[in-house]
Amino acid sequence: MKLRKIMISTLIIALLSGTAVYAADAVVQKLRVWVNKKEVDDGGILVDGKSYLSLKQLNEKLDGIFLVDDSTKRVSIYKPNVHMVTRRDDKMFSDVPKGVKVKFNVFSMIDSLKVDISAFKVTIDDPYGESTWIDGRDNGDKDFPDVGKENFNFLTDDLAYSFDSTGRYIIRFWMKPAGESSYQVVSEKVINSK
Repeated sequence: MKLRKIMISTLIIALLSGTAVYAADAVVQKLRVWVNKKEVDDGGILVDGKSYLSLKQLNEKLDGIFLVDDSTKRVSIYKPNVHMVTRRDDKMFSDVPKGVKVKFNVFSMIDSLKVDISAFKVTIDDPYGESTWIDGRDNGDKDFPDVGKENFNFLTDDLAYSFDSTGRYIIRFWMKPAGESSYQVVSEKVINSK
C-alpha cells in the first residue's frame, strides 16, 4: 500500500513538473506598438510569433466602435467613414491666429455606418485637454438618422470659440452604439492655432 502511494505521488509530481516545463517553453516578448509616430503605452505582447494587443488601446487609437459581448466572447469592430470640415463664413479653415474668437461650424459626412447608434455628438478639445460640446443629436430628435441608415450628413450649429492658446485643437465626432451607455470617438480633425 505504501509503495502504491509513493508511485502515485511520484507520477503526480512528474506530471506537474512536465506541465510547468512545457509552459515555460512558450516564448513571450514585449511588443512595442507605434500609432502615427507615437509609441502606445503597454503596447502588447508577442507569444510564439502571434501578436496580442489590448482592445482598450486599439479602441483609443483607431477611432472606431468596439462592442464586446462577454457572454459569447465576441468583439465586433465598426469603422464608419466620418469626414469633417470646419467652416467659418462658409469657407473651410484649419488654422487660426492665437487669441482670436472665431464663429464656426462643423460639417460632417458619414457613410458606411454598419451599426445602429442611439446618439452622436461633436466636441472640441483645447491644447490642454479641456473639452467643449459643440452640437449633437440623439434618437429622440426629429432630424436623427433613421435606424439602419448607413449614410447621412450633419451640420452643427455655429459656435463662437476663443482660440486663446497656441497649439492643436481637436474636433471629435462621437457615436453611442444602440444599447450602450457610453460614446466612442469615430473621427478627429485638428485646428492649429499659432
